[in-house]
Amino acid sequence: MIKCPPEKLGSFYLGARYDIEKGEVTPETINYDSRDLTTHAVCVGMTGSGKTGLCIGLLEEAALDKVPAIIIDPKGDMTNLLLQFEDLSPSSFEKWINPDDANRKGLSVSEYASKMAETWKNGLAEWGQDPQRIKDLTSSVDYTIYTPGSDSGVPINIMGSFAAPKVRFEEDAEMLRERIQGTVAALLGMIGSKEDPVRSREGILLATLFEHYWKQGEDLDLAKLINGIQSPPVKQLGVFDVDTFYPQKDRFDLAMSFNSLVASPQFQYWLMGDALDIEKIYFTAEGKPRHSIFYIAHLSESERMFFVTLLLNSLITWMRRQSGTTSLRSLLYFDEIFGYFPPTQNPPSKKPLLTLLKQARAFGVGSVLVTQNPVDIDYKGLSNAGTWFIGKLQTERDKMRVVDGLKGAIAEAGNDAKVDFDTLISSLGSRKFLYHNVHESEPVVYHTRWVMSYLRGPLTRPQVKELMSEAREARKAQDIKSGSTQTNSTASVVGSTQAPSLDPTIEQRFFAVWKSASEAEVELGKRNLQLKYEPKVLALGKVRFYDAKRAVDQVKDLAFLAPPPDDFGRIEWDRATEVLDFERQLFESADHPDNLEISYTSVPDSMDSLKELSAVGKEFSNWIYQNQRVKIGEHSKLKIYQEGSESLEAFHMRVQSTARELRDEEIDEIQDKYEDKIERVLDKIRKEEFDLDEAEAEVRHRRTTEMVGMAETIFSVFVKGRSRSFSSASSKSRMRKKAVQKVHESESDLMELRDERESLENDLSEALSEVRTKWEEIENNVSFKEVGPRRTDVKVDKIIVVWDPLWTDADKTVSTLARR
Repeated sequence: MIKCPPEKLGSFYLGARYDIEKGEVTPETINYDSRDLTTHAVCVGMTGSGKTGLCIGLLEEAALDKVPAIIIDPKGDMTNLLLQFEDLSPSSFEKWINPDDANRKGLSVSEYASKMAETWKNGLAEWGQDPQRIKDLTSSVDYTIYTPGSDSGVPINIMGSFAAPKVRFEEDAEMLRERIQGTVAALLGMIGSKEDPVRSREGILLATLFEHYWKQGEDLDLAKLINGIQSPPVKQLGVFDVDTFYPQKDRFDLAMSFNSLVASPQFQYWLMGDALDIEKIYFTAEGKPRHSIFYIAHLSESERMFFVTLLLNSLITWMRRQSGTTSLRSLLYFDEIFGYFPPTQNPPSKKPLLTLLKQARAFGVGSVLVTQNPVDIDYKGLSNAGTWFIGKLQTERDKMRVVDGLKGAIAEAGNDAKVDFDTLISSLGSRKFLYHNVHESEPVVYHTRWVMSYLRGPLTRPQVKELMSEAREARKAQDIKSGSTQTNSTASVVGSTQAPSLDPTIEQRFFAVWKSASEAEVELGKRNLQLKYEPKVLALGKVRFYDAKRAVDQVKDLAFLAPPPDDFGRIEWDRATEVLDFERQLFESADHPDNLEISYTSVPDSMDSLKELSAVGKEFSNWIYQNQRVKIGEHSKLKIYQEGSESLEAFHMRVQSTARELRDEEIDEIQDKYEDKIERVLDKIRKEEFDLDEAEAEVRHRRTTEMVGMAETIFSVFVKGRSRSFSSASSKSRMRKKAVQKVHESESDLMELRDERESLENDLSEALSEVRTKWEEIENNVSFKEVGPRRTDVKVDKIIVVWDPLWTDADKTVSTLARR
């Protein structure tokens, strides 16, 4: 049984040293300093080498240390991280047993579940891990499985990656152009284009569109991109005008390719779900670290490349906005880089991966890159990796490529390769790995520990759907907006086929009709629907939140849609709906299909004049002053305050990063203090062990000498008839006893020294535990301050009468909104 080392902050328990010559696991545990991951890690091993277990164990340790992670999972193995059972009961395992595995063993599913439960209990106990450690793991991070292009897990909305970055283009043009280039390459791949994303006219036009809109701070979506292809907002590309460089007819073909993509019903899954926002992917709004698993096994090769490229570019953009740190801030784990990081070709994913390997260390972002196909990998690019985990390999060619790559990394670090890696790697078996870390003195062969997650194998999409059902429903509940389907409370209001005439000084706008009649019929279960416009109030304004102490100075634009005022001119603003991007949704005239039966609800007296709408504006101003607040996160001990444009997730990450740096400094100080003491005791132990060996050798010599002397005396008396002096034998006996006494004294001294070492190690463990508790409390000590506006910081811009379209049945009993 291996003794699990004490839980230490920033120390990952990976396994125990393995003695290749004896073929056995030693008691010496392998503990990995998390900060070493900032120089990145590579893991290579064939199927059956134990690579998945090693990597899941590494991610479990990162979770226990509350390090957030992005996990790219092309095969589905990493979903096993959610199969953590605190009770280790057969019933917990049974649901996730693969029936084929049970059949191959000649067992029923329930029998196989009992066997797996027993196997996991024994395996964890053998490696010194108790159920409490599983409980700590399950509560340490939020596990989420994202399924791009599918709603099996949590869908991910890619449109966020087309949004204008929150930096001035001129200040970081090189980085943004790199991101644009990668995005353009991924987009061309999605439509099956083989054109060069840098030199082709397709790539140049798309890159120009991105740069044009991003320079103006405008977000892009595919509809805007398609319109931009047909009618570019620029007149020239290089020295030629647009139509000469890229004729309109050819641009139309490109636009049609993207339109076919957008029109596909399956593509709609790419536009729903959580935003591709790295801060929210790494942390929940409550500040809990998140391990986000991006399950992409169901995607085609082009779709995988498209999404991975967008994700990596988004990570780089986020990373470059962070402050520098020497601690491990976050992780990127890529479970199979084959095809994404080839030695000669340059797929869209390769450049951002190279950027991360070269630059991420300064920002505390560590990468773990994994492959079971070691030949077709760019080892020159991997020379920046400081840690290598090498397992059993399939062919001699595989071994040669890996050894060459490892030697390149050692040379890059300025070290000498004095180890026979060829022989070491050839002797590896399952779950045995060669571990080389440039931050340590020599490579080690070790046996991986037993993982706490059940290694069931890749999960299917239906299983992912079941696993993430609760999380998906919770997100849907947050997204539900009241009023999308409702009972019509204004059925008795007299309607008209024309919009009522209002004072020309009153500004009017119309929501466009986006939902078709057939969609509404399916939703309501009714046929022969009619289109009805209802008048509503759209109030536009601004509010400023200012707090000098916390350096808060934010201006927020407001747009609230509310039902008509009552007879006393009152509006329940608390029930009003905030409208985002209202400029793009509103038109000066009605926008609906022709040949429809249209009706307009009459405008009540409480909003049919400029005077009445002015009163509405005053009430809106009062409501803003009394109700609008901005919640600012603050950490008084660390003197960290949430900045104006900073999300809550980013604030929590900044607090964690600062606390982790201070924690690591304190840990280093304590470890240096105790390690000096322990090293002095170890020196004494080594000296005492040497003295004991000498004393034991002296005892053996004296015992031999004494026995020889006695034999000679007896021989002289009985054989030769001569009597030898017994004083010599007595002297030898005294010398033997003296040597034995010295052995006892040495053993006693050695025991005291070992007790002293154990006491120091216990003191160190206790001190580190106190540091852990202290900094966890400090890190979680985040409070919130509500900042309200001053009366002079509330501005009402205008009050607009808006016509809101609804589909309603002939009896006007039910209706549904016809707009977005």
